[in-house]
Amino acid sequence: MELWYHENHTPNVKLSIRVDRQLCSMASEYQRIDVFESQEFGRFLTLDGIMMLTEKDEFIYHEMITHVPMAVHPDPKNVLIIGAGDGGAVRELCKYECIEHIELVEIDRAVVEVCREYLPKTACCFDDPRLEICYQDGMKFIRRHENEYDLIIVDSTDPFGPGEGLFTKEFYGNCFKALKEDGIMVNQHESPFYAEDARAMKRAHKRIVESFPISRVYQAHIPTYPSGHWLFGFASKKYHPVKDLNAKAWKNYGIKTRYYNTNLHRGAFCLPNYVEEMLKECEKNDE
Repeated sequence: MELWYHENHTPNVKLSIRVDRQLCSMASEYQRIDVFESQEFGRFLTLDGIMMLTEKDEFIYHEMITHVPMAVHPDPKNVLIIGAGDGGAVRELCKYECIEHIELVEIDRAVVEVCREYLPKTACCFDDPRLEICYQDGMKFIRRHENEYDLIIVDSTDPFGPGEGLFTKEFYGNCFKALKEDGIMVNQHESPFYAEDARAMKRAHKRIVESFPISRVYQAHIPTYPSGHWLFGFASKKYHPVKDLNAKAWKNYGIKTRYYNTNLHRGAFCLPNYVEEMLKECEKNDE
């Protein structure tokens, strides 16, 4: 008997992956957590039946959400990550000796525990002495902080369930307040391809544009995410993601990456026309 994982990307499109075995299935206080093992993608994590990461392509997402802002900010020392209980963003940030402190705010302790046990390639830096893990709601956490962080990474799930509050205007405004005067915020920005995903992307972009003086969008190809075309948001109080890129300084870190490089960094902000049109439309129109 064959076991398959299916995820609907639209009512008419689904992703299917043949599964060798199911390693974990549990219901936490917040969501259902499953880990599967497959021949093609290795182990992969789903929350409430939605793909979060696979061992084969997670490096693309985690490198792009971390190294892009790290190559722009000239002196990042204090970093906040909201979400990211899988540990991938933590792993990438821990490659930087310049970072002094990382706070990880994850609402669901069970996600961290499951990833520690079943996804050790991703959850490999949870014991780094610079890391502090806070198990609480990211929206409530950010309200209490002001002028503290050089970089905030919002590595949220999709805009429903536990992650819904991380796509609101209030949340982005509180992130702006929690950043230092030259701080950067990066977030996962959904996909522009399918209609429902595009609507969520445009809502998030509009709210970020209303909160930050500099707001740009960049892209990556992530095979197991809906359509494979995924966006990230770069928002800053001071720095432009391309004009202020310091490629030489980033290369001097000596960090080994599999996807990210500084040439790709520049190109990732060159978006297809249909995406540019969507972004311009939601920037000027109320929804």
